[in-house]
Amino acid sequence: MNDIPSAAPEPDLNEQMKVRRVKRAALLESGREAYPISVPRTHTLAEVREQWGHLETGEETQDVVGVAGRVIFVRNTGKLCFATLQEGIGTRLQVMLSLAEIGEESLADWKSLVDLGDHVYVEGRVISSRRGELSVMATRWGMASKALRPMPVLHKDLSEEVRVRQRYADLIVRQEARDMVRTRAAIVSAVRRTLEDEGYLEIETPVLQLLHGGAKARPFRTHINAFDQEMTLRIALELNLKKAVVGGVDQVFEIGRIFRNEGVDSTHSPEFTMLEAYQAYGDQFTMAELTRRLVLAAADEVGSRQIETPKGVVDLDGEWRWLSVYPAVSEAVGEDVTPDTDAETLRKIAERHGIEADPAWSAAHIVMELLGELVEPGLLQPTFLCDYPPSAQPLARRHRDDPRLIEAWDLVIAGVERGTAFSELVDPVVQREVLTQQSLLAAGGDPEAMQLDEDFLRALEYGAPPMGGVGIGIDRLIMLFTGVGIRETILFPHVKPEV
Repeated sequence: MNDIPSAAPEPDLNEQMKVRRVKRAALLESGREAYPISVPRTHTLAEVREQWGHLETGEETQDVVGVAGRVIFVRNTGKLCFATLQEGIGTRLQVMLSLAEIGEESLADWKSLVDLGDHVYVEGRVISSRRGELSVMATRWGMASKALRPMPVLHKDLSEEVRVRQRYADLIVRQEARDMVRTRAAIVSAVRRTLEDEGYLEIETPVLQLLHGGAKARPFRTHINAFDQEMTLRIALELNLKKAVVGGVDQVFEIGRIFRNEGVDSTHSPEFTMLEAYQAYGDQFTMAELTRRLVLAAADEVGSRQIETPKGVVDLDGEWRWLSVYPAVSEAVGEDVTPDTDAETLRKIAERHGIEADPAWSAAHIVMELLGELVEPGLLQPTFLCDYPPSAQPLARRHRDDPRLIEAWDLVIAGVERGTAFSELVDPVVQREVLTQQSLLAAGGDPEAMQLDEDFLRALEYGAPPMGGVGIGIDRLIMLFTGVGIRETILFPHVKPEV
């Protein structure tokens, strides 16, 4: 039998969906299949175009092929029907069904049973039409999969919200959506290939964790029944990768999903893809050079090193400058701000620039707010914002020249942070002090503070080499090259439930 009866009720159907179900039933009643296991396809549409694309207008062959694809255009006339099939990345090919070649009954069935969106199989000779269109002149056809919903109309049915929610429909009708899938794959491949060529080893680390660490972020919480244990989804890849370096994997990376239970906007998603890489005997400067090479490799893979953005043209071949946090903030606010500037003074500065500063915020926190509001948005060209206050990155080591700062940077391009790197803190005694301070903040109600991870500290106590580490948001890297928001770069992003 072709179908297994179901007790599930049918949803409310519009007229078009009712008609398509009638056509499905007609196929089954005539002994044909609406969803066959396979069809005798001999060539993809792309292969037909590659092998016979040289045909001159009106030229015909006796070469018979079997092709299949989704019907995205159909024009039925009296004795001759035309359709355009589409496959994969958007390759298209015309098929023609004539009364003389296919017969009256088969032609009538085509007209009565085939709708836009259906997958069909067509067998016939390869020709070039009188208008010069490469085509398959059908001698027989069959249904490969009957579409029970009409294809969306791009300008009418696919708002941004619908595109994101029904990405499968978006992929069917919009070439830009199909291109995005390939662009993302190409960028990830270029990043991975560059790291592997430089001797980095890719590993996988757990998504489920007993403690959340490696970043300051609010985690998602879950429960493992086997151990009756509360757990979290990872907010970073960092700690396990560092443990691998302790064990002797001197250059290591992972490209993986991480999860942060925070806000959702054009640059933030609760689930996103991060690259993290760590190098024994590296520091923030070696990781900056690595990051530059990774970004350039991605640019060379998918486009140009000169990128048009709403803020202006980003020149990746130009200077990648270093900009210290406190001088940058000082220039933005028009007065001197240093690591010794007290919170009350900074709060007044923030107020003068229209930035609300919570009375509980520390001086360093206010500096970071001023940086994010007044400095970062204006950084068009690649800039390593560096020399942060220690509280900004609890896993970075103190600055070699100024103990009031840490060795860490954020790479900002076109006003958006694209990655971050540290000279990693490997002293287990100092790291314990820092994580203890973080755990006290967590106990006091800070949902983003890290917890005290004894296993990570134990690993450091075995001796971690001097180390550089970098994290790059893959989605934000893709945003840079495509000029779209983060939800467009993620194939199936999280969306609110339908109501």
